[in-house]
Amino acid sequence: MITVEDVKAFLNQFNIKAQVFGIVFRDDRPKNRKALVQLELTQLQREKIVKSLLPKDYVEGPMVDMLNQKEEMWVFGKSVNGQEVYIKITLGHKNDQTVCISFHIAEHPLTYPFK
Repeated sequence: MITVEDVKAFLNQFNIKAQVFGIVFRDDRPKNRKALVQLELTQLQREKIVKSLLPKDYVEGPMVDMLNQKEEMWVFGKSVNGQEVYIKITLGHKNDQTVCISFHIAEHPLTYPFK
């Protein structure tokens, strides 16, 4: 069972690593690109949103990223400009950028265990 402390620890590790190596956004995924337009966000605003995630925004994880063979993935949700946004992030490979795999309008309602 994941605790608030587990989520805090992951987000702390994510943000420290993001400060050093940055965040790569998977803009090769059409729904991620489309979300910037739909939500009227700049890339910098999107980055600030990801860096502002809190334990109350936690949805699920960690889960294994079988497709990309990266570290564990964690899912969060955040209200952005009146829309619920689905955000999936990972620490990425050692000594490399963190990764935001998904940043798009949620396709179904999200459940927040710590809200």
